[in-house]
Amino acid sequence: MVYLFPKTVIMDFGNIYFIGIGGIGMSSIARYFKHIGKNVAGYDRTSTVLTRALEEEGMDIHYEDNVALVPDIFKNVSDTLVIYTPAIPSEHAELNYFRDNGFRIVKRSKALGELSQGKYLMAVAGTHGKTTTSTMAAYFDNMAGSGSSAFLGGISRNFQSNLVLGNEKNLIVEADEFDRSFLQLFPDAAVVTAVDADHLDIYGTYEEVKKSFAEFISQIKRGGVLVLNNRIDIDLADKNDIAVYRYSYDIPCDFYAKNIKPVEGGHSCFDIVCPDMVIENCISGIPGWINIENAVAAVALIWKSGFDADKLKDAIGSFSGVKRRFEFYINTPEVVYMDDYAHHPEELKAAIKSLRKMFPGRKIKAIFQPHLYTRTRDFAKEFSESLSLADEVVLLPIYPARELPIDGVDSEMIRKNITSDARIIDKSQIPDLVRNEPVDVLVTFGAGDIDVYCGQINSILKEKYGLE
Repeated sequence: MVYLFPKTVIMDFGNIYFIGIGGIGMSSIARYFKHIGKNVAGYDRTSTVLTRALEEEGMDIHYEDNVALVPDIFKNVSDTLVIYTPAIPSEHAELNYFRDNGFRIVKRSKALGELSQGKYLMAVAGTHGKTTTSTMAAYFDNMAGSGSSAFLGGISRNFQSNLVLGNEKNLIVEADEFDRSFLQLFPDAAVVTAVDADHLDIYGTYEEVKKSFAEFISQIKRGGVLVLNNRIDIDLADKNDIAVYRYSYDIPCDFYAKNIKPVEGGHSCFDIVCPDMVIENCISGIPGWINIENAVAAVALIWKSGFDADKLKDAIGSFSGVKRRFEFYINTPEVVYMDDYAHHPEELKAAIKSLRKMFPGRKIKAIFQPHLYTRTRDFAKEFSESLSLADEVVLLPIYPARELPIDGVDSEMIRKNITSDARIIDKSQIPDLVRNEPVDVLVTFGAGDIDVYCGQINSILKEKYGLE
């Protein structure tokens, strides 16, 4: 067996069991272990498109927290590694079975940290923008650079996976700040896209969020590279042992875009300015101003390791995006339907502003499923402000994910302060809403399970407007 990564302690196990295997970060690691010949199985709460794909790839997955459903081979304590997501509740029966019986158990972040050892590690961190940016970097590097492997936080439409198997020396990862997971990583090069207040159920205060990002930056290896969004204000006074670069959408700095011109379908033509070159007449493969900025960041990340500028320009044009990140199902003069994972006020603001630029004068209807009671409680005012940028807002009940309900916290906290037309419906009413109400530009937002309706919404709109 040829390993993509050096043999570490976690490589010594023949059986890898995942608790929360359907998580986007968990599933890429599960795919890697399956690829190198390990026995892989796991639990998740619900069956999804992603878990069904893992099953088709040969992984044994069940959807009930029941130790009896764990295959016997994974009850061998000497040859089974258990990897779990911190979103799993502490009372989870299977997790406690493995704990009580002496199994080696690690968080997903620890496993990713071990898998990254010995690599030239390029990491993308940020409270938003990291999934698209890391996926762009992986695609650009495979098309025009060193051909890195990658663990991604979304399903790349180009690779049709969240795992990229490239060369054995370079690795690109999404560095997740949730639960301080990214502190398991020690990158050679890192991008930080945004440092906004988020995950306050974990961090408590915005100051703690910023401290955690500062600690992540401090873990960049000596002689390494930091590429920082020009909007981020963070103390870099003691970072003399690394090279620090700034990037932006269109403000002149180390890496930025200039000569930005709109082209058909909401795409853009632009030049990317780097410290030593200008890549002229790039055409964005996916629309939206924010994706120009993401492309600049991705280019900056792989800049030090090198790329072919002509091939890179082609890669920018052929990049087809990430599932659920500014993903267009329909884009016609009659009707537009887009889905996006946005679940933080800043993400919603950026997405809606992009839609305004792309479709001036058209009516934007946003369907938003709030994610987490704590996030709704902490940012209700900010959610209202961001969603007020749409012409019409339809809110769904809060998706709880790992949380129990909090008294007095519901979608009404957001709705009551939205200045545009706003209402709350049950998610089961979405198909009838789409079928019976006029639609110009429709966008669905949220990190919960709203995406299960995307296919149905797409079908209804195509039939309704004769687009089949």
